[in-house]
Amino acid sequence: MSKLSSIETNNRRERLGKRYRNKRVALKAIVMDKQKTFEERFTATLELAKLPRNSAANRYRKRCLLTGRARGNYAKFKLSRIMFRNLASEGMIPGVTKSSW
Repeated sequence: MSKLSSIETNNRRERLGKRYRNKRVALKAIVMDKQKTFEERFTATLELAKLPRNSAANRYRKRCLLTGRARGNYAKFKLSRIMFRNLASEGMIPGVTKSSW
């Protein structure tokens, strides 16, 4: 089980990312547009720098819903590999069966 502070920090980053997503996308489009003047692009860069760092999408980390484990996650199930195996063995995940040779 991960520390609750790590899980809460990650949840806060996700909320910030959702709140500032539209503004961030619009500013990045201005910065990447070569047709805009240098001053417009530079102003957009400064505005982008004023946004909270934790609102960037790459600062959010996928975590297991049950344990909070940050590594070895299956995105489709939102579970870590360990919890996925345990729940699949118990038959708790619909449509998943253990393969045998």
